[in-house]
Amino acid sequence: MKVVIVSDTWHPQGNDVVKTLTEVTRWLEKQGHQVIIIQPDQFKTVPCPTYPSVRLAIFPSRKVARQLRAIRPDAIHIATEGPLGIAARKYCLDYGLNFTSSYHTRLPEHISSQTGIPVKWLYRWVRNFHSRASNTLVATYPMRNRLLVEGFRSMKVWERGVDRRLFYPRNENLLNEERPVALFMGRVSAEKNIEDFLKLDIPVKKRVMGDGPDRVRLEKRYPEVHFVGFKQGEELARYLAASDVFVFPSKTDTFGISLIEALACGVPVAAYPVAGPVDIVKQNVTGVLDKNLGRAVMAALELNREDCSKSVSRYRWESCAQQFLDSLEPVRQPSRQKRREYAGAYSI
Repeated sequence: MKVVIVSDTWHPQGNDVVKTLTEVTRWLEKQGHQVIIIQPDQFKTVPCPTYPSVRLAIFPSRKVARQLRAIRPDAIHIATEGPLGIAARKYCLDYGLNFTSSYHTRLPEHISSQTGIPVKWLYRWVRNFHSRASNTLVATYPMRNRLLVEGFRSMKVWERGVDRRLFYPRNENLLNEERPVALFMGRVSAEKNIEDFLKLDIPVKKRVMGDGPDRVRLEKRYPEVHFVGFKQGEELARYLAASDVFVFPSKTDTFGISLIEALACGVPVAAYPVAGPVDIVKQNVTGVLDKNLGRAVMAALELNREDCSKSVSRYRWESCAQQFLDSLEPVRQPSRQKRREYAGAYSI
């Protein structure tokens, strides 16, 4: 099968969307499928206004249309609601092609917190974006149920995975410092709500692993916090496993792959009782969810690390990729008349 995935975020970004699509692509290709990624590096781009390291394609509709016409995929998946996703959606609707989509981030809540636009207005737009998809994929059953209340339809659960060859309990004291150590891992940016962690007045050593647009500012503002920078692979897993508690302050993620990676390493989680953590963490067993984040951190330190590691054994990338494959819908090729119209309108 020839599958096109359209995503407004791709390497070198290291977010959950990129990680998920990379793992799914690797698995599908091992199974003999051909996967083509339509992503920002193939277009003229501009920096995202609030996150300059993220590049957004400008006026991509004609090129996206030409790409899809040339590829003639068997299935199309639109992973994001950005300029490329919008262009691919328009092409599919114009020519009567099936497509699937995915919902990765609580976009309405995040945009509303940054702009003041009412959440209900933003949900109306996001719901409309996904409304014509044959299937819209979400990470958990609770998130599926929440979106059904918001009027979404044709929802399917698309769970995530963790590489147990990399993320597992380790005994080494890599950090070589006073304990306990509380770690944040992820993009150092406003949507991760990281300052709620950094400003906590609690007796722990705070560590931040990752990079992002707010790193320089936050390093100056919180000199007592150790920012270790961007890590990956074996080094990332070692830093994670050497921590005593994993702090997840985000209030807008729908899942958080870092949560299951931390738990796989035997590290308990401290987070707010919001979507993502509530779908993964077993309260007072593998983590503590509390509106008071500092209280959650201190309580999580008392939990059993073995319980944490065992709790995420079902999350496998092979299962994630199979769920993705099962959700795809065959593309109906446009009629001969539509192909003739398209060729005339978008001739190269």
